[in-house]
Amino acid sequence: MALKGIDIFKLTPKTNCKDCGQPTCMAFAMKVAQGTVQIEKCPHMSAEALDALGEATAPPMKSFRIGARDEEYALGGETVLFRHDKTFVSKPLFAISTAPDAADTTIAHACKIDYERIGERMCVELIYLEYSGDKAAFAEAAKKVSAAGRTLVLATTDADAAKEALAATSDGKPLLNGANPSNHETFAALALEYGVALGVTADNLDALYDTVREVEKAGVKDIVLDVGAISVKDAFANAVQIRRAALKSGDHSFGYPSIVNVSALAPGDARMQTALASVFILKYGSIIVMDGMSYAQALPLYGLRQNIFTDPQKPMTVEVGIYPINGADENSLCALTVDFALTYFIVSGEIERAGVPVNLLIPDAGGYSVLTAWAAGKLSAGSIAKFIKEEDIESKIKNRNLLIPGKVAVLKGELEESLPGWKIVVAPNEAVSLVKFLKEFKAA
Repeated sequence: MALKGIDIFKLTPKTNCKDCGQPTCMAFAMKVAQGTVQIEKCPHMSAEALDALGEATAPPMKSFRIGARDEEYALGGETVLFRHDKTFVSKPLFAISTAPDAADTTIAHACKIDYERIGERMCVELIYLEYSGDKAAFAEAAKKVSAAGRTLVLATTDADAAKEALAATSDGKPLLNGANPSNHETFAALALEYGVALGVTADNLDALYDTVREVEKAGVKDIVLDVGAISVKDAFANAVQIRRAALKSGDHSFGYPSIVNVSALAPGDARMQTALASVFILKYGSIIVMDGMSYAQALPLYGLRQNIFTDPQKPMTVEVGIYPINGADENSLCALTVDFALTYFIVSGEIERAGVPVNLLIPDAGGYSVLTAWAAGKLSAGSIAKFIKEEDIESKIKNRNLLIPGKVAVLKGELEESLPGWKIVVAPNEAVSLVKFLKEFKAA
């Protein structure tokens, strides 16, 4: 049971030194109780107090990372069951399953899905390598995956095969997915020896729980729970029950991220796998394994993931400033839009397609869309004129043509009064029309 703020306060130094970043020890204790500050932020907390508070103040779900360097990813750390309660923390990772003899093809396929959406890289993060009986081939394929810059999941219940593959790839911090009720001692030892996270599976939740307890006793701290592949119904029920046990009941032995193998739940059926992946993005797959990933699958799945795992309390914004596009210089046309990230990336993408040099101006519009910012008073003639003055744009850019979004054409007259010497041009209502508009405007 989590401690209350007053219980935590009793164990603090009570000096109100502010070294933790809070004004008083009581304020610090209340923040810790709410889960917004870690107990370790107090540099003066005694070892005895830290030990006493450690388990009680720990998050309900363990957070850790797999992979290494640029391909390192966070798992776990969730505190709520529903996004509207607070926010989700670690986005689900997508994996493509492969046998060792198909590793080259799978790697090439995975690397094709790599693009940017609203400032976030969208790619197949993991390769799920399934053991097929040949230890040497398994280890060799594991090395290929690591060399290709993809984080590896080693799917095997054979300890010898796992050891060979780990010896070849442990620097990449793969996930070893293969512990079960009959081999958990050996696999726990391997996870500890090579310093990797361990996936645990069993035929039912009771057996899974008991196996996790044994793995924990062996000293393994980073665990992933396999929800099983007996049926879609069972996998979904297991995923939900595991998450509820961790977050609602505070059961730390189920307080770990989960792995869902939809390729095993719907073998060979890409459409069903896509549908199931969308379900487990919501409830509650931390790693989702599929047979493959095409752009037709990636666009909706990654879009859904980004929407769900974006903090609804924090607007997605880009920095205020000047963004030269297509090699724009001081003589290039100026266009203005808001700092809402989705709007920025859509507009900048259409300008790039047009191939016309444009200086895209981004004022502070509160992270709202164009019409919302205008309605809220965040995008007005006054705010735009203030932005141009504060950013000293007139000394940086000689061109005095300024395109404004068509949806706020009403600002044209006020802007002409506020910005003498500027020609205010109303752009189309929709970004998709910018390509034709810009090419014709340039020609004129």
